[in-house]
Amino acid sequence: MNELRKILYVEDEADIQTIARLALQDVGGFELQLCSNGSEALATAQEYAPDLLILDVMLPGMDGPTTLTELRKIPALAETPVLFMTAKVQTRELAQLRALGAVEVITKPFDPMTLAETVRQIWQNI
Repeated sequence: MNELRKILYVEDEADIQTIARLALQDVGGFELQLCSNGSEALATAQEYAPDLLILDVMLPGMDGPTTLTELRKIPALAETPVLFMTAKVQTRELAQLRALGAVEVITKPFDPMTLAETVRQIWQNI
């Protein structure tokens, strides 16, 4: 697996976007593209060509799982690893997200000081 550099993160809450930018870009050193919703992700993702997708489960309009389904229709993103972020951690939901192809589910709230290392460890295990 190549080195993880570019992350596309879809999150609608501005405060979480700010924390994620701090955690992944400033602390983690990743190149980060933030999108506020699924439509924005679909418009941005192919040109950005991320190494990893991180999707919030609850998004306005198109939710995270639907966004992933649509992103998978873009040939260049059909195999891109995906993580979901959610505050609702129930066994059934985790199973559904993994069935959609999520390599891992990160619970919110996350620790901004360790998020980049958590993502790196997940990447190394893919």
